[in-house]
Amino acid sequence: MIVQYTHPADPDKFLAYYRDVHAPLAAGLPGLVSLDWVACETLDGSRAPHFLIATLTWNSKADALAALGSPQGKATTADLANFTDPATVAVDFGEVNPG
Repeated sequence: MIVQYTHPADPDKFLAYYRDVHAPLAAGLPGLVSLDWVACETLDGSRAPHFLIATLTWNSKADALAALGSPQGKATTADLANFTDPATVAVDFGEVNPG
């Protein structure tokens, strides 16, 4: 699962909340194999299309859907409203294909 966040009004506040509250909450999702996130940059220093991108990995789509439907998943989703506009968050699912 890839989660893409738009640029916030207060980047420092967003990053502090994401790092200290939201990422640890998401890390507790059932069956989660890995959670990685990056504050986006570009090679030329221009504004990146996204402010932050997170990648969450489960062993299967079924595991991901079960985790998101769990109490921890619902709490993680509800927490979005504490630091961003949930309507501006893009979520994509896909199967990883090794290169």
